[in-house]
Amino acid sequence: MDIATSPLALPFPEMPPVAGVTLRIARAGYKDWGRCDLTYAELAEGTAVAGVFTRNICCSSEVELGRDNVRQGLARALVVNAGNSNAFTGYRGREAVEQIMAQVAEHLDCPQEQVFVSSTGVIGVPLPKDKAQAGVAAALAAQPCSWEDAANTIGTTDTFAKGATASAIVDGKRVEIAAFIKGSGMIAPDMATMLGYIFTDAAVEPAFLQQLLSAANAGSFNCITVDSDTSTSDTVLAFATGKAGNAPLASFDSAGADAFAAALNDVCRQLAHLVVRDGEGAQKFIAISVTGAVSSESARKVGLAIANSPLVKTAIAGEDANWGRVVMAVGKAGEPADRDKLSIGFGGVWTARNGLPLADYDETPVAEHLKGREIDIAVDLGLGEGAATVWTCDLTHGYISINADYRS
Repeated sequence: MDIATSPLALPFPEMPPVAGVTLRIARAGYKDWGRCDLTYAELAEGTAVAGVFTRNICCSSEVELGRDNVRQGLARALVVNAGNSNAFTGYRGREAVEQIMAQVAEHLDCPQEQVFVSSTGVIGVPLPKDKAQAGVAAALAAQPCSWEDAANTIGTTDTFAKGATASAIVDGKRVEIAAFIKGSGMIAPDMATMLGYIFTDAAVEPAFLQQLLSAANAGSFNCITVDSDTSTSDTVLAFATGKAGNAPLASFDSAGADAFAAALNDVCRQLAHLVVRDGEGAQKFIAISVTGAVSSESARKVGLAIANSPLVKTAIAGEDANWGRVVMAVGKAGEPADRDKLSIGFGGVWTARNGLPLADYDETPVAEHLKGREIDIAVDLGLGEGAATVWTCDLTHGYISINADYRS
């Protein structure tokens, strides 16, 4: 299935090396495609790890084992399989994951629980153990690769490689953060549908790294949606090798903790936006800003109700300034709202204020805004101080075409 590159694609950024991280790729042949589909990241001894995972009850063994193993706080390796999600595959799926973990652990002479595995692709097909074993062996012997190579290798229906980077000064040392992610469809919070991996040479205690990642996730990956479907395999892992030489960050009282947190938040938001920009069939990137809610969480839920509405998304695809569909989505969100205090705008132009269409409303600038690639929707509930922004894309026939042919 040939998929055209998203018109919202951004070029892959220049990404610095991260001390203590070595990337390799190989072809396991999980699907009949002429490309690499297994990514291996080797991590320095003592690397701290944190993770956030899907809340989908039908999750994969990779997610179950990762959720358990992240609690011990250390990582030596990561293996990512593309083309097969290994979800809903019972004991055979779990055996395949444990085989990969054991194979890498033996190679590195490390505990098996320090090897993390992710898989993405078709649900319901057990990961072939013979292909996995051969693919891992090939990756272990391969030459190191670039960030962009690794980003391309973890993709499935992605149309472009997605990476992000940032730096910070921590305890007088410059620390680097580099990350890549895959995601295009089956995207909805808890926690968007994607596999994302963040690497830093900063020294960070595992518990604090988990605190920082969870907070960053709340304002990024949990604020995006393409189609309201939450995957069985969602995983974001953060690895901190400690090779920058800073005094380990243990709390916000540590020198440079605020700067590192800001850089991590920036990287996560960049990655989240890239996933939406590659939404299956997407032609427009939509930011929905909700203010005046009773709380920030309420604002986020209202924003997601708008972002997940097929009627809103198809109106945007058709460049139709049908703000009544936004009214509908606010009203169905299940959050506090008052029809007579509600205001709605597009592209900086208010179309309705305090429950009424503006008497002098001119649709011309709004119509012009909707012709663009980047769309802004503003909603003011007029009830309180809560605010949130969520991001989505439009819904086009391309989404149907991609998913109708997904398994072929």
